[in-house]
Amino acid sequence: MKIVLLFLASFLISAPLILSAQQRYTISGTVKDAATGETLIGASVKLQSASLNTGLATNAYGFYSLTAQAGAYSLLVSYSGYQSSVQKVQLSKAMTINVELAGVSALQEVVISAAEKKNENVKSPLMGINKINMKDLDNVPVLLGEKDVLKTIQFLPGVKSGGEGNTGFFVRGGAADQNLILLDEATVYNSAHLLGFFSTFNADAIKDVSLYKGGMPAQYGGRLSSVLDVKMQDGNDKKFGVEGGLGLIASRIKAEGPLVKNKSSFMISARRTYIDLLLKAFGDSVLKKNTLNFYDINAKVNYKFNDKNTLFLSGYFGQDNIGIKDLFANDWGNTTATIRFNHVFNNRLFSNTSFIYNRYSYAIELIDEKSNAKVKSMIRDLNFKQDFQYFSSKHILRFGLQGTHHQIAPSDITTTANSSFNPLSIEKRYGLEFGAYLSDEWKMSEKFNLLFGLRLSQFSLLGPGKINTYSAAGGLVSTSTYKSGDFIQNYFNLEPRFSASYSVNDQNAIKASYNRNTQNIHILSNSGTSSPTDQYVMSSNNIKPEIGDQVALGYFKNTDQNTYEFSAEIYYKWLQNQIDYRDGADLTANNEVESLLLYGKGRAYGIELYGKKTRGRLTGWISYTLSKTERQFDGINQGKYFPARQDRTHDLSLVAMYNLNKRWSVSANYIFNTGNAVTYPAGKYNIGGLTTYYYTDRNAGRMPNTSRLDIGATLKAKETRRFQSSWTFSLYNALNSKNPYAIRFRDKENDPTRTEAVQTSLFGIIPSVTYNFKF
Repeated sequence: MKIVLLFLASFLISAPLILSAQQRYTISGTVKDAATGETLIGASVKLQSASLNTGLATNAYGFYSLTAQAGAYSLLVSYSGYQSSVQKVQLSKAMTINVELAGVSALQEVVISAAEKKNENVKSPLMGINKINMKDLDNVPVLLGEKDVLKTIQFLPGVKSGGEGNTGFFVRGGAADQNLILLDEATVYNSAHLLGFFSTFNADAIKDVSLYKGGMPAQYGGRLSSVLDVKMQDGNDKKFGVEGGLGLIASRIKAEGPLVKNKSSFMISARRTYIDLLLKAFGDSVLKKNTLNFYDINAKVNYKFNDKNTLFLSGYFGQDNIGIKDLFANDWGNTTATIRFNHVFNNRLFSNTSFIYNRYSYAIELIDEKSNAKVKSMIRDLNFKQDFQYFSSKHILRFGLQGTHHQIAPSDITTTANSSFNPLSIEKRYGLEFGAYLSDEWKMSEKFNLLFGLRLSQFSLLGPGKINTYSAAGGLVSTSTYKSGDFIQNYFNLEPRFSASYSVNDQNAIKASYNRNTQNIHILSNSGTSSPTDQYVMSSNNIKPEIGDQVALGYFKNTDQNTYEFSAEIYYKWLQNQIDYRDGADLTANNEVESLLLYGKGRAYGIELYGKKTRGRLTGWISYTLSKTERQFDGINQGKYFPARQDRTHDLSLVAMYNLNKRWSVSANYIFNTGNAVTYPAGKYNIGGLTTYYYTDRNAGRMPNTSRLDIGATLKAKETRRFQSSWTFSLYNALNSKNPYAIRFRDKENDPTRTEAVQTSLFGIIPSVTYNFKF
């Protein structure tokens, strides 16, 4: 930590002297959408002259800052799907130039000039990053017509679906809980609705989605495999508008507009399923009395005091309700709230201060005559973040700190007098997580870019509580009692991050990266993907922080004036302190769950190929991943490496979108992947007429391969000055593939001495239609 502070202090002291000696001047400002006032994240801003061609991408708030010597320049600003802006600038003093870009239609994009094309994917030192074009979500066909961020990222290389129709995902061999999912900087612990078939992200409310799976920037921490950074729209600060959609099982609506024109705006979006309302159409049947729905609300308000100060307030609330009358009820949901304050100290130093609250909870209630029990669990975070960006002619320096207070209530069981269950309350656990980081994006030359940084991660398990220490075999060694505020266990880790790119020319680049990540919040689950009943635990005296080291090497190429993008990346990942459970472990409502855990290591390696067409009538991408993911635990498979649940050898995705004319567009996507690794029974025996299976090697079997074709079409109605509408049609699983969801074993009916496997497939062909409107 002292090294970090010393480096930061020396930089801030010396920077003004260096800049004064060079007598350079700075242009800074914000890039926005001309129609809505939304800031544009990642817009390309370039300063060009006969002797200089320098540039960068706008930050998460649309801010940019460029420094150069006095002279005449062209300021070129471009962003995908927008007309470029070119301004002549006479740089003789510090200047503030805010830029607004006008959007273009998909057909107009065909004639965009070469000067407007970007090759940020080649020039940037970052690798292993994918950005989702939110306009693509309107066309990618998905389950029941609900456009979905999490299902769309599963078509990207290195990202594997958690299962048929599921929003859970695995990145480069990591488990589902090793992905950090952020919504306006707030952590979303369970990003699924309806047991994983829909995500918590209402696409109408989302402005930007970035997935980091390789060279992770130092400002992110807390997970091993990836960061999915989702940012909500700010709201139109120029005019009021309403948009939404009516689907077969869900509807959504969004309203936005200015509170003070060009100064303050709001956005509120809501979505709800009405499956339960459809069930009531079954009259007096049992279905009428059941519950099956989810709803979510996104809201955001911002106020721009002046060019230097802006305040943002945003929040999300989502809830799922599933139940069968007189049997059970299952409710779970997320709540987040974020307060952010942007301050521009000067045209080089940008600051963002955030206060963040997030809470995830679930409750399961058994309400039949014998059970009458309710199980509740909760995880809650209070988070403070302070981030700075400092811009100079060749450097973008980022530094900051953050602190998070965690509270986990693992399980609380309440019962009635006639319940067959015993009441149980597992102690709450408290933790304090701290991070500080420093990174520098250095443009060393026209060909060589470097991004290097260091993150300090610290975690403390706090009292009060009774803490058990277990042996490697799971036996109780000792028990200690701690008071509130006591520091029970402390962990410190340094996380170096490094990415570099060498541009062979404007169209070809070679990149390399190394990064280390640590993780102190862990999920205990017997399933391969996230579920409402997953149990969260912190690092403790028994559970050490998970550590992941990853190296990657890639080749990036653009052709035809950046219309076509291609990349090939290879990676190798080492994982330490991985967590699994002992054979036969029961993780449910267990106050000694840490005695059931095993700790080991893992490795993941593979190659990712990605090709994308970005402009024209036909757009889309193809991705292929060849990979291997393994784990090793002393208490499993005789200590030998075995395939992890998310191990899949082959993963292929194709996405295509074609504009037939101004009104009609069609789309299709196809996936193929190797089946998940699973544990099949090795034999069986019979006791008292009951068949019992026994198992040997963990994950030695394979589910059948999965393939699926989805097709869709969008019809835009005739637009008027005030109203736009469209119809979206789709066929999910158009070839009616019988993909495996689960496989169970049973005695063969005519010969009980033999065993047969029974496959469960969830979805056949599912048609859907959605009506979208905007005014």
